[in-house]
Amino acid sequence: MTSDRESSESTPPARTPPQGPRALWLRATVLVLLAIVAAALFLRFRQELSLDALAAREANLRKLCDAHPIGSLAIAFFAYVAVTGLSLPGAVVMSVAYGWLFGFWKALVVVSFASTTGATIAFLLSRYLFGQAIQARYAERIAAFNEAIDREGAFYLFTLRLIPQVPFWLINIVMGLTRLRARTFWWVSQLGMLPGTIVFVLAGSSVKRLSEIQERGLASILDWRLAAALVLLGVAPLAIKRLLAYARPAAAKKAAQAQIEIDAPNQA
Repeated sequence: MTSDRESSESTPPARTPPQGPRALWLRATVLVLLAIVAAALFLRFRQELSLDALAAREANLRKLCDAHPIGSLAIAFFAYVAVTGLSLPGAVVMSVAYGWLFGFWKALVVVSFASTTGATIAFLLSRYLFGQAIQARYAERIAAFNEAIDREGAFYLFTLRLIPQVPFWLINIVMGLTRLRARTFWWVSQLGMLPGTIVFVLAGSSVKRLSEIQERGLASILDWRLAAALVLLGVAPLAIKRLLAYARPAAAKKAAQAQIEIDAPNQA
């Protein structure tokens, strides 16, 4: 009884958003505006964010960052947030370019927090535009799924973040359709994306000139550090899966033992 009461208090009730015509028009308007902004930004900057364009301007970029170090970091941060928040392509190229431009540690901080901020914005937009309506309309059908997210949503999200094959933007949108808390999404994404961020920033920081990649290809930046990081990034999901497989039976055993201890006085 106590455990059921505590679990119901810890999980907030689902908020039912207004479903009137005005609310639907507002969501449709926001969606159209976001699509227009995303398309405009993509068409405007897709060439400038390419590796070829950055390599052609690397001398000017170096001078600009040396003359305005704080301003350049701020611009880089908000540019990354805009790209990831609107689910635009180019985040990987930006991560590599930031590592080359700012060095490993500065780029790591900027990319790590900017990617999490952008991911959370995309997560909240997905929840506002689609998630609340889906939860309100199909609450009974997805009740079991919501319970699974309440129990293991953080572990599930963390595992997805460690798998490079799963698109970054897709995770943000799909998780916005669930009842996962925004603060949980934030800190799990911050930790889960960190290994991949380290790999991409490390790759960029090991490059002296971007033109080297153009001339020799991506293989020119592969050294023992980057090779080791790629191996660890590939092995990490398997290791996490094994650890979870061992942890879940132990957790289930503890939960069952705790339930027996709670029910024993009631039966007596």
